Amino acid sequence: MQVTAIIAAGGRGQRVGGEQLKQLLPVGGRPILERSVSAFLAHPAVHEVVVALPASLVENPPDYLRQTTKPIRLVGGGARRQDSVANAFRASAASSEVIVIHDAARPFASADLIARTIAAAAESGAALAAVASRDTVKRASDHTVVETIPRETIFLAQTPQAFRRDVLQSALALGARENSEATDEAALAERAGHRVQLVDGEATNIKITTPEDLMIAEAIARSPERLARQPPKPARTGRAGTGYDLHRLVEGRPLILGGVTIPSPRGALGHSDADVVCHAVTDAILGAACLGDIGRHFPDSDPRWKGASSLDLLSRAVAIVAAEGLEVGNVDVTVILESPKIKDHVDAMRAAVARAIGMDAARVSIKGKTNEGVDAVGRGEAIAAHAVALIRMKN
Repeated sequence: MQVTAIIAAGGRGQRVGGEQLKQLLPVGGRPILERSVSAFLAHPAVHEVVVALPASLVENPPDYLRQTTKPIRLVGGGARRQDSVANAFRASAASSEVIVIHDAARPFASADLIARTIAAAAESGAALAAVASRDTVKRASDHTVVETIPRETIFLAQTPQAFRRDVLQSALALGARENSEATDEAALAERAGHRVQLVDGEATNIKITTPEDLMIAEAIARSPERLARQPPKPARTGRAGTGYDLHRLVEGRPLILGGVTIPSPRGALGHSDADVVCHAVTDAILGAACLGDIGRHFPDSDPRWKGASSLDLLSRAVAIVAAEGLEVGNVDVTVILESPKIKDHVDAMRAAVARAIGMDAARVSIKGKTNEGVDAVGRGEAIAAHAVALIRMKN
């Protein structure tokens, strides 16, 4: 299932005060916007991120919106929140089946909350995080109580909110036709006749609106529970992992290495596209982070990965590692293949692997060797690859 995350960050946040854009204010030593965006960039269920920003940030984005581990698009925000979301929706990949929307001003949404909201939307069409009211609720007029509303029927809406693509498209279209204000996309979906499912929100998933909220956010960011969830720092020299992959060569299959199709009468046999370069690199990266191997995260028993792009699996593995606070320093791959020769394709392979990892191609090495006629690889019956990856704590 393809998922796009939209981060609504097009406003200026004037109620918080000060000259700086609210989304750039630091909380616990990190900008609010960085915390919100990184939660979705690191989430294994999210394939791309679209961020709606003020024009000044689109023209000159901070580094954490430039150097990312998966595709990210920056679009200009609109006059209203729903206009910003509509701009971002138009920039999303047409192949995305679920769109999850999150306010940049909520920097503490957990990976579990994101996953539960996406899953609920995939099943029911629309879902939003919400917390039950803890207080007695009064409806008033002119500062006089009109009625007491049973609090068990009251929920306070949060983000993320997630929608199947067709549901969100119809909701945004209704908003455009009516040209009426909506404080969130769930309200538009309701008015369009869609059922919106509630997902249990989180008390710490606060929205930063006022200076007082900033004080609360600082306390949350520096709480022992949140600090305890941060990954330990690796050794100063970094952490190394190794990867190995081997596939039989058969007629009628394309030979894909490092995301590049190599002209060949035979290709590697496998559940996915059987790209030994990406598979070996993926195992090396996961191994360096002590997070298992490619089979644990993308088992061949799962039909979702049948024919999958191994570049996509590599990007997902990098996101899993990033969620642990780690990034890839460099990778080195040796491809063992009797024929065809791969030297003319190495630069394209390096570029493709680098894009999947989210780093410069200068830090990706790929080279080819033969097995001098020894064993199945040497007889041309199989192809193999070895990889080494160095990972380190993100700055």
